[in-house]
Amino acid sequence: MSSPEGAPQDVIPGNLLKGQKALVTGANSGIGRATAIALGRAGADVVVNYVAGREEAEKVVGEIASFGVRAAAYEADVSDEEQVVAMTDRMVKEFGTVDILVANAGLQRDAPFTDMTLAQWQKVLDVNLTGQFLCAREATKEFLRRGVVPEVSRAAGKIICMSSVHQIIPWAGHVNYASSKGGVQMMMETLAQELAPKKIRVNAIAPGAIKTPINRDAWDTPEAQQDLLRLIPYDRVGAPEDIAHAAVALASDLLDYVVGATLYVDGGMTLFPGFATGG
Repeated sequence: MSSPEGAPQDVIPGNLLKGQKALVTGANSGIGRATAIALGRAGADVVVNYVAGREEAEKVVGEIASFGVRAAAYEADVSDEEQVVAMTDRMVKEFGTVDILVANAGLQRDAPFTDMTLAQWQKVLDVNLTGQFLCAREATKEFLRRGVVPEVSRAAGKIICMSSVHQIIPWAGHVNYASSKGGVQMMMETLAQELAPKKIRVNAIAPGAIKTPINRDAWDTPEAQQDLLRLIPYDRVGAPEDIAHAAVALASDLLDYVVGATLYVDGGMTLFPGFATGG
């Protein structure tokens, strides 16, 4: 199976994450879905978190299970502390532990700055930033309880925060989203500094323009896609599998010495392509 954008899924070794237990939040669609499937393809057992859309989550579970690993769908709102604690406790009870957290759940509530309501601001911060904090905190408690199991991984645990190129690129009309992702960057780096001595690796992925339902208007017509490509030196819009492959690599021992890094998966969007012809 491969994406139309040339991001083949079958490049992932089937035993790269064998025996590991992964939790992916917001995993019933888009980047989360592709990441959960890729982790399963790499040999991990996967919990597919969702807040709405159980039917789609169960479809993801079925696809993951086809690789001969275990999968389950857990409903939880990552911005709700009690639900995150309950979800993590349930995973430890049913799967034995947590080795990998991909804190992916996120949303947008766009508006011009002077029209943005406090509710729009707060909702995005609650899910995109506080949600990652809560999930990382509970996963870390389990990593510390269990410690390193050398036959499983060289690290006690791996946290991958899903950020965005907008952690460094300002985005007019999206101040809540950009602020949340800037916060994710500093949270990730601070956690990485604090937890590295405990053999817990914390890193982030910063996607650029990826074809997902959340940004369909930006790529769903030839005109919109051509306009978007002006911002991407590599001359293609990314596929969710591009992000999924990065997550598998960061979760594996192949990148065991990568700590506190943001991997920009953006086709060169952060290279400021507008300056390629002058400036």
